[in-house]
Amino acid sequence: MPERENWSEDQPKRGIEPVPKGKDGAAAARIRQQHLWVDLQVQEAMARGEFDDLPGAGKPIKDLGEHHDPDWWLKKLVEREKISVLPSALALRKEDLELDAQLDKENIEGRVVKALEDFNRRIINARRQLEGGPPVITPLRDIDAEVAAWRERRAARRAAGEAAGRAGNQARKDVSEKRSLRRLWRRR
Repeated sequence: MPERENWSEDQPKRGIEPVPKGKDGAAAARIRQQHLWVDLQVQEAMARGEFDDLPGAGKPIKDLGEHHDPDWWLKKLVEREKISVLPSALALRKEDLELDAQLDKENIEGRVVKALEDFNRRIINARRQLEGGPPVITPLRDIDAEVAAWRERRAARRAAGEAAGRAGNQARKDVSEKRSLRRLWRRR
């Protein structure tokens, strides 16, 4: 909000005093009147309708009557953002179980190699750190063997897709033949 020394009589003051001259006086006046400025901003936002249809409007606040937890905001953040707070050894084991599915989503062999190299690098770094927790027993992945397995899985998916496509084409062809036979019998 701009600072003015001379207030015109036709301009509403909205409860804000003129700012005295001098650097310290202006800062002190801003601090004293900050709550008025905040209230004005909230009122203007309400007039614009910015608080209408907020999520959770009209619903009770969860966990309001329970005991006070100073870390409530942190727990809500972890829940909302789905942050995993596992030790690195357990996180790597979990990722190891899901790695083949992640690799199968990739279409380019170079990305598969980079993902495997990154995974192996994180295993080595976790083994080097002495943070405590369970030991890192996740084995390193052999990049060449994993890429070969990825190629085989990819070829199998393609073959299955082509077989399904052929079966679908055959089914459409059968339906088409039945329709043409029905038309033929109707004409007779």
